[in-house]
Amino acid sequence: MKKRLVIGADIGGTNTALGLVTERGEIVSEMKFSTRAFDQPQGLVQALTDEIKSRLVEVGHDGDLCGMGLGAPNGNFYTGMVEQAPNLVWTGNVDLRGMFHTSLNVPVVLTNDANAAAIGEMIYGGAKGMRNFVVITIGTGLGSGIVVNGEVLYGHTGFAGELGHTITVPGGRLCTCGRRGCLEAYVSARGIKQTAMEHLTAYKGPSSLRETPFENLSPKQIALAAANGDTIALGIFAYTGEILGRHLADTVAYLSPEAIFLYGGIASAGDVLLAPVRKALDANVLPIFKGRTRVELSLLHGKSASILGAAALAWKTFCVK
Repeated sequence: MKKRLVIGADIGGTNTALGLVTERGEIVSEMKFSTRAFDQPQGLVQALTDEIKSRLVEVGHDGDLCGMGLGAPNGNFYTGMVEQAPNLVWTGNVDLRGMFHTSLNVPVVLTNDANAAAIGEMIYGGAKGMRNFVVITIGTGLGSGIVVNGEVLYGHTGFAGELGHTITVPGGRLCTCGRRGCLEAYVSARGIKQTAMEHLTAYKGPSSLRETPFENLSPKQIALAAANGDTIALGIFAYTGEILGRHLADTVAYLSPEAIFLYGGIASAGDVLLAPVRKALDANVLPIFKGRTRVELSLLHGKSASILGAAALAWKTFCVK
């Protein structure tokens, strides 16, 4: 008997990952592309379509492909459009849902990439059984998927949950969205590199980070240095975690979630980020909320939460009879 399959795809500012996924959340084939290698969305759509068709042949046409779920920055669930995403090289509004529907001839549903991660966490990860939680995705940018009473919060326009573009430092760093002081300008791959530059300039002590030219310095290197006790690297994560934790205190005040899950490359730093986030949250949250919201790492680290979430959305929308 054939396994029915859906495509789950996570289109990020740097990379795009997608997989062929069964109803039980098994990824039978997984693919990865550089999003930035394509200066037009049509090129990415064509490359992904060709690879999907090739992988379907590899798995022996083992599946009845019944739909596709897409997670993308500024992906609008209502319209199927990616609208003015600040972390993509494409400008304006892009009809990704329509493009993939035409190229693959299957129904397609699209949402924000962080919403897809939240759905994945709810179905397959640490949020199983939870009805109120938040997933913060920290990679090229910072996104958030919010679940209230068991449903993803989309809001009136489809863009509810843009925590990355709420102001945390008035008049602060210039963000990719064009405003100053956004949370994303501090808590993201770009943000943590800028913090590293500032700390390496301000503090004259020894650090293994000085051995790498700044343009080649990566968040992963900073995290490894922090894990090895590098004082400046620990300071970088303490600063980043304090800003995020303080901001999450406001998130708790207006959502009162059971848990907040951190997901993505920066979050994989683990305790060097978690500890200052938890400390700052506890120091700034209203007394009535103190101790009532856990901050945890996603249980889907390394398990493609956004792919699984996008796939789960496709199953729910098109394939469950």
